[in-house]
Amino acid sequence: MDHSMHNMPGMTMPAKPAAKPKAKAAAKPATKRKAPVRRTAPRRAQPAKAQAADPHAGHDMSGMQGMDMGGQQQAAPTQNPHAGHDMSAMPGMAASTDASQDPHAGHDMSTMPGMAMPGAQPAAKVGTDLPPGNKPAPAPAGDHLADRFWGADAMASSRENDLRREHGGMTVYQILFNLAEYQARKGGDGYRWDGEAWIGGDINRFTLKSEGEGTFGKPLEQAEVQALYSRALDPYWNLQAGVRYDFKPNPSRTYATVGIEGLAPGWFEVEGAVFLSDKGDVLGRAEGYYDQRITNWFVLQPRVEANFSAQDVPETGTGSGLTDLEAGLRLRYEGRREFAPYIGVSWERQFGDTARFTRARGDSTGGFSFVAGVRTWF
Repeated sequence: MDHSMHNMPGMTMPAKPAAKPKAKAAAKPATKRKAPVRRTAPRRAQPAKAQAADPHAGHDMSGMQGMDMGGQQQAAPTQNPHAGHDMSAMPGMAASTDASQDPHAGHDMSTMPGMAMPGAQPAAKVGTDLPPGNKPAPAPAGDHLADRFWGADAMASSRENDLRREHGGMTVYQILFNLAEYQARKGGDGYRWDGEAWIGGDINRFTLKSEGEGTFGKPLEQAEVQALYSRALDPYWNLQAGVRYDFKPNPSRTYATVGIEGLAPGWFEVEGAVFLSDKGDVLGRAEGYYDQRITNWFVLQPRVEANFSAQDVPETGTGSGLTDLEAGLRLRYEGRREFAPYIGVSWERQFGDTARFTRARGDSTGGFSFVAGVRTWF
């Protein structure tokens, strides 16, 4: 098979050297002679590995369009398959000085979309490259897809009633007893409760609150109930107003009530209220507690409550200033959060004229109690 490429356009093979005429044999003695050395025209030798790697090694392709090998130093074909090829004449291709370092060296990519070479004109900005503008937002769609199938009137009623009710417009309720406990204390064991119930929506609610305490075997010492209208100020705070009625101690009193309750920063449940009785007595109360989760089931609740009076009320045994303070620490088990038993310790103390009125009746002014009870809601 003849692989000669002399007839290909732009291919020029090196000329073969002319054979020397044979010299006439001279009559010499029959001796051992060295084989004659055949001399040919000098040609540049290529490494064996390079010739094996490039099938066109040794072929003069300078006559082909876009190929110029004259006077250029070729890199090893094993490093770059296009080494030694002058592609500057091909559209979009520019010569490179070092093709072995950059695989795209010698490629003119300035005509590719989004590619700019040094010295080229910057492309026009599009999409997110544009600077922010001040054009107003488009108007919201005025129709609803469901209107096309069920009718605008039917869907308007559904959106007004069902959708709004399911997304905050429904009526909900809860009954919660934060304290319902037995108190083991010096001078006689007792009991205590503190709970509330409410019904309404996210903004407006009707709330009932009650708390009291007593000693087993003795008459009820203290009991009250409040009926309040609650209005949400924001997602965390409610303003409350209503009436409070004290069953005990005697004589009973009725108070106008204004207060606030909510969730303070740090997840503290706090509430405060001011009470104005039908006799002109002014009382105040502040309380708060915090649920510290120890594990997924155990919760530690510190709690404090303080009561105040603006004046002495001898009829109810209340002195001016800070009347009494209660601080407690309770650990509950929430196997079911709706019914969580707890144990803990509570400390109570009366102050000022209130303690004096209590001692005059022969009762204790406070002390420590070990408590056990249940926190429940439904």
